[in-house]
Amino acid sequence: MPRRHLLLPLVAISAVAAASEPYPSTYQPLPAQPMLIRDATVLVGDGSKLEAGDVLVRDGRIAAIGADLPKQEGVTEIDGRGRVLTPGIIDIHSHLGVYASPGLQGHQDGNEMSDPVTAGVWAEHSIMPEDTGFDAARAAGVTSLLILPGSANLIGGRAVAVRNVPATTYQAMKFPGAPHGLKMACGENPKRLYGTKGRAPGTRMGNVAGYRQAFADARSYLDEWERYEKDLATFEQSAQDKPKSRSKDKPAAQPPKMPKRDLKLETLAGVLKGEILVQNHCYRSDEMAIQLDLAKEFGFKITAFHHATEAYQVADLLAENGTCAAMWADWWGFKLEAFEGVQENIAIVDRVKNGCAIVHSDSSEGIQRLNQEAAKAMTRGNAMGYGITPEHAIRWLTLNPAKAMGILDQTGTVEVGKRADLVLWNRDPFSVYALTEAVYIDGAEVFSRANPSQQHVSDFLLGAKVQP
Repeated sequence: MPRRHLLLPLVAISAVAAASEPYPSTYQPLPAQPMLIRDATVLVGDGSKLEAGDVLVRDGRIAAIGADLPKQEGVTEIDGRGRVLTPGIIDIHSHLGVYASPGLQGHQDGNEMSDPVTAGVWAEHSIMPEDTGFDAARAAGVTSLLILPGSANLIGGRAVAVRNVPATTYQAMKFPGAPHGLKMACGENPKRLYGTKGRAPGTRMGNVAGYRQAFADARSYLDEWERYEKDLATFEQSAQDKPKSRSKDKPAAQPPKMPKRDLKLETLAGVLKGEILVQNHCYRSDEMAIQLDLAKEFGFKITAFHHATEAYQVADLLAENGTCAAMWADWWGFKLEAFEGVQENIAIVDRVKNGCAIVHSDSSEGIQRLNQEAAKAMTRGNAMGYGITPEHAIRWLTLNPAKAMGILDQTGTVEVGKRADLVLWNRDPFSVYALTEAVYIDGAEVFSRANPSQQHVSDFLLGAKVQP
């Protein structure tokens, strides 16, 4: 009997990899046929809407958008009447794969709790692609994710963007060209963990001292490498300029000594150079302000605060700094620093000029209902008279997380030339009755509610369901 979980082909592992990039992406799009989705209500993702819109997909990319696009030979047409088409949902805060299901001790790989600063670890090296959560998230319309380390440490390590496709290696899921993120955490988590061990930090002032020392060390490390590269260039130029003949009594000049490589400081230096985007777990408004000052002191940018239950109190400050806030709709009160959360948080952050609001999950269950989480925030905002429309609210799940992950040039909106990451819903996705009918990644159908037998099923679920 054929194994049902193999009917959807696994992502191929490319034989070509950039030699200069460690652990390179080997992602290859699944096979996809040209298709034309007709007469759907298209929530573009940029705040606009197209009624009775057509979207043409070729070679995994969006080829055309409009109304009454001409019929084309060899293109499968999909009836979108009465349905809503959106960009694929992007979850900017997920621990799928690093806290994999089944939730056993052997799968608890998200926090390296050996030191307050573990910038040298990479979350991707803990990802288990067979985590059943990836399949559940895909069925809910999630096409891309940022997988982060946990929040036990001041600086927990690198985060990685992945494509939500079935694969046997994480490299085959790794989003090509996406920058790494850096997970930082302020507040209760790091001071509680290390303070109870009798180690620093044990206070919030200890937290800040720890960040400052880490980035001061990174600045010295970066300066050392820049001096080395400058001296090496001078040496090489001098060697080219000197005549071939040399006095026998004069020893030849020696090249400068290469500094020792430090993986922790290498990551932090990447932040200082703007190559790695900072994703900062932070609840309280006063601590967000401190973190922004920290970034100014050392010359880097905080891309987004995560959880940010008090973001509404500093929404203007976040907008001024170009920093997004990735938030829950209504989580609050589960620890002291979360007590001032309000259900209007997302809407208020979104409301200010240049505000960047994101709905995130931080949960293997919540990731399956991100559309409903956004609907809660939209409802609370509209109760305040904000007049938030579905075509605007979809940005919280698509455009804004794509921007904060550095992948907006590839996905996050329904635009010609972008990856065809699309979700076809049976109705307004902000309805409690909304269901995904089909999910596409690079134009390949990776979920179909009408054909459940064709969906990927993790090995961990084989035997849990009756096989046909």
